[in-house]
Amino acid sequence: MDCKLCQENINYVDYKNNQFLRRFVTSQFKIGTSVRNKLCSKHQRIVANAIKLARFMAFMPYTRNQVAK
Repeated sequence: MDCKLCQENINYVDYKNNQFLRRFVTSQFKIGTSVRNKLCSKHQRIVANAIKLARFMAFMPYTRNQVAK
């Protein structure tokens, strides 16, 4: 099983790219596991840190109830 980001040779994940990061969270806006995301441990850590930073900078919500209506 190969990592999606390893195949595309991506070493940096931009925390401002909300559409890209949305693929790696569940419907409840929890960070998905590496098995669900099909990522290696290195890229799972990079994506998780980018999601956490995007949440802190208010680019992504922490929970589903925080989505603007």
